[in-house]
This record gives sequence, C-alpha cells and structure tokens, in this order.
Amino acid sequence: MGRTICQAVIDDPDLELVGAVDPRHAGNQVMTSAGTALPDVLVDAGPDALRERQTQVIVDFTRVEAARENLAWAADAGVHAVAGTSGFTDDDFAGLRARFTASNCLIAPNFAIGAVLMMRLAELAAPWFETAEVIEMHHDGKVDAPSGTALRTVERMAAASDEWGADPTESQTLAGTRGGDGPGGIHVHSVRLKGLVAHQEVLLGTVGQTLTIRHDSYDRTSFMPGVLLAIKKVADHPGLTLGLDPLLGV
Repeated sequence: MGRTICQAVIDDPDLELVGAVDPRHAGNQVMTSAGTALPDVLVDAGPDALRERQTQVIVDFTRVEAARENLAWAADAGVHAVAGTSGFTDDDFAGLRARFTASNCLIAPNFAIGAVLMMRLAELAAPWFETAEVIEMHHDGKVDAPSGTALRTVERMAAASDEWGADPTESQTLAGTRGGDGPGGIHVHSVRLKGLVAHQEVLLGTVGQTLTIRHDSYDRTSFMPGVLLAIKKVADHPGLTLGLDPLLGV
C-alpha cells in the first residue's frame, strides 16, 4: 500500500512526496508501485526527519500499534494526519480528539469512494428492512476481523433502525457459523482468501424481497482517489474526522 500511495502522490500535480518511513528499509531509496526508485527521497527509520522537511500531512496505513505512535507524533508535531489503519478503539478516538489541537486527523475505515457510498446506502435502506447480514471478504494478509468497514456499516445501520428481527438459529453444528453478533444484532461474517483485495456485501431482507448492496475493490489503486482527497482536505476539518463522508457531503 505504501508504494501505491507514493505513486499516487507523485502523479498528483498538486502534491509533493517529501519522505517515507519504514524501519525495515531505512536508508533505501523510496520505490514506487511502478518499480521506479526516487533518488531524492530516502526511507527514514522514524518520523522525526519529516519535521525537518516541513511535512504538512502524513499518511499512515500501518497496524494499529504503530499507528497510535505515528498519530501521536503528528499531533505533537503539529502535522496533519490521514490514517487508513483499522482497529482503533473508542478510547483511541477520545485520546486523538484531545490530542489533535494544533493540527487535524482523518481516519477512515475505507478510502474507496464506492465503499463510502455503500455504507450510506445501507444506512438509508435499514429502516425499510427487518433483517440484515454483512459479509466482508479480504486478502489473506489482513490480520484483523471483522474489517473496520464492516463494523462501521453495521453501526450505521443499527443507528438508523432499532427494529431488527431475532436470529432464528437455535443450535449450531459448527460454532461460529452464524458469524459475529454486531450492533443491533446484525451478524457479520469475515472471509480471508488469497486472490481477494477488499469486498463487502450487505444483505437486507423483508417480506417477499431482499436487497443486496455490494462493493468490490479489485486493486489497491481503488483507494487512491479517497486518499488524495483526504490529504488535500484534512486541513479544512478541525480535530478528528472519522470517515470520508464529510468530505463527500454524504
């Protein structure tokens, strides 16, 4: 993902890539997704060098343990932050709200604009259906389940309607077959499979009809329009912003 983001920033005439951070590759030249080395940009072991380069926005797509430290650094340094890392808790969000006063932070569970619209459509449909389930499918390198997108989807659906039918299941031959019990009792199922990137189906049902809302990301480039939008707009949204919705007006 890092190389794809570097390439997207390089290709955008309004942005400049000033650095990259990866302790495992410190001192190497930054490599883009096209396989090109950038002779003027070296990988740093930590973020402190970014302060010297007058960095305005950092982008974090690491694991949550590292992201907590990186976002704390950004807040203390007065640098805006955009994060696509999942796994943050409510306590994390509260801490970030308190910490980001000199700069701003945007965290989104999904930067694919189609996925943002999928969540909004599911939220709009929720009051008109009695039952719902969410199936999220990701590549086999994703270590957390369910995805942040799936959790955010069911949270929004549950907030839109509190009238969901009870699960009729009385016994499970295989434990966990019915998935995780999310907000509102909406079940969430996680698939991890080679060949996938990021996919989600929202299934809604009522008497005589069903509605399926599905989004598919076939390549990591699908996230780049949202990432670039967040980089350009984060300075206009004070404090902590969750999701791309405020930037899209949905």
